[in-house]
Amino acid sequence: MERRSFINVSILGGMGLLLPAYACGKGKSVNKTINLDNLTAFQKQCFNLLKTWCDAMIREQVNNENDPVMHGTLYCRACETVHGRAHDAVYPLMCMADITGDKKYLDAAFKLLDWSVNVDGPDGSWTNDVGNPDSWKGITVFGSIALGEALHYHGHLFSKEDKLKWEARLKKAIHYVYETFHMDYSHVNYRFTAAYGLCFLGEYFSEDKYIKRGEEFAATVYEYLTEPNKLMFGEDKPNKSKSKKGLYGIDLGYNVEESLNGIVQYAILKKDEKMLDVLTESMNGHLEFMLPDGAWDNSFGTRQNKWTYWGSRTADGCQPAFTLMADRNPAFGTAAALSTELLERCTVSGLLAGGLHYKSHGVEPCIHHTFAHAKSLAFVLDNLKATKGVNKKTPIPRSVRDGVEHFPELDVWLGARGPWRSTVSTYDKVWKKKYSVAGMGGALNVLWHEKVGPLFTASMAEYILVEPNNQQEQPEIDFCLTPRVERFIDGVWYTNIHDLNAKVSYTDNNNTIDFLAEVKLTNREKEVVGSDAEFKLNYLFDKNQATIKARRTSTSFNGDTLVLPLISPTGEQFVQVSNHSIEIHKKEAVVTINSNVPINIKELQEERVFNQVPGMEVLPIMVVFPQSVTEVVCTITVS
Repeated sequence: MERRSFINVSILGGMGLLLPAYACGKGKSVNKTINLDNLTAFQKQCFNLLKTWCDAMIREQVNNENDPVMHGTLYCRACETVHGRAHDAVYPLMCMADITGDKKYLDAAFKLLDWSVNVDGPDGSWTNDVGNPDSWKGITVFGSIALGEALHYHGHLFSKEDKLKWEARLKKAIHYVYETFHMDYSHVNYRFTAAYGLCFLGEYFSEDKYIKRGEEFAATVYEYLTEPNKLMFGEDKPNKSKSKKGLYGIDLGYNVEESLNGIVQYAILKKDEKMLDVLTESMNGHLEFMLPDGAWDNSFGTRQNKWTYWGSRTADGCQPAFTLMADRNPAFGTAAALSTELLERCTVSGLLAGGLHYKSHGVEPCIHHTFAHAKSLAFVLDNLKATKGVNKKTPIPRSVRDGVEHFPELDVWLGARGPWRSTVSTYDKVWKKKYSVAGMGGALNVLWHEKVGPLFTASMAEYILVEPNNQQEQPEIDFCLTPRVERFIDGVWYTNIHDLNAKVSYTDNNNTIDFLAEVKLTNREKEVVGSDAEFKLNYLFDKNQATIKARRTSTSFNGDTLVLPLISPTGEQFVQVSNHSIEIHKKEAVVTINSNVPINIKELQEERVFNQVPGMEVLPIMVVFPQSVTEVVCTITVS
């Protein structure tokens, strides 16, 4: 078939559980027809969302043949730049070309491939930043898998000459991974993804040495699972470094959207039943952190700087691992479906935004989210038999839990009572930069209600561009979204969320959960404010209301404040009913905050405050301690 010709064929993997993908050798691609009417509800949703995303990516594709550095790439309006990994989109574009028979997707994929040589290094690597040969090259493994899957599932759409050309480029890239990745290479997400990539492409190219190296990476997975919940750790440097409390670096976002994908796909490829059994336990542990609306609670993660409520900015999505393992636990399939629904809710003008409120705040979505997550939806559609059983019949744990679960490997507590879900954290592992503090310090990281969804979500204490090319700039002011107590002295901010020595305990009596956090006001340098720094915070939940109490040991300072950044998008009406009461009129219900002391809304330039982590707008409610008062009590009801 000539390069620019396209036979209108509808294909897709009506295949066994990944077998054709892994059994094929070089030059053999899957080509099986499907009928869109025969797809399950989940598969149809993946198709519709993938088409939406692919259409939007084509809209943003640069068409300027006079500029070879730009022609064919995907321009990111949000970041006003080009992301070097844009060519990952070749896989979803070719998947959509095959499903629909529409030539525009094939043309877009070919143009993107032609552009991709702009990130090629002389050693076979692909760089993260266009025009910077010294930028991060570890991302070669992700692009290699994307191109490999495009060639495997849809290689029949290439001319023979082009197929050989792109296979040669791919061979150089995966050889770079083979030569460069080692047992301590970067974070674990790279090695566990490489385990799959090396084995998958080792079989594609009939290279046993690649397969052997992939097996070596995979064999280390048992070393990177915590007890007792088998949570994956290693999102830190060094991977096995511990905090003062002895806790490892764990990031839910990277684990569920990247690392678990790689190692699950590897284990299925190798038919490693022992590893699949352990991974089932690990995925059960991770699944405890999915909220009932499909959000991944990464409020405490070491790489929370990239938390987007649905996952992580530059990862791929949870769909591959959680659909492939749904036969072991149907709730995994529910998680994949709920996640996909949330991704759809967060899609703005055809592109995946980094949270719920980009549209309401007028923030452009970074295109990186879309081309990364599109790969996971393409994978679902290329493995129809493996994903056919995915549905939402089996509830995820956090939808049906009641009571409190403590995760000692994180020092995080998950609470559930009636319609309320909560997360309280004293995790103390800070990643990379000492100021990139996530939800810590005995904070109420998440408060969620079944009628209105999230009411509180933690953000970074300060929004820091830990990865400048992989995070969006913060619009307007930087205002932390984590509920907290705080004090300012000579412009220095002291708050419990900087307290890495906070302690939490709880009781569950008379149908009321009562968390007690003993904290101290601490600055970004981890210095305690003084002898009157101690506070006790209580978070109480019964079926009817949530209560937040803040008690201080001294009334010597005037200006201590309980800050409650209540999630509320622009356009929602709020009413100051009295000095002690505020109502927020949401579409689904009215949220009422009552206090024993006067409460106010922070003065704002805009109608709401927005934070990139996790992509939310809030109404910042400020409860200032009157000088003679030692305890502030706020109740929250939803009616």
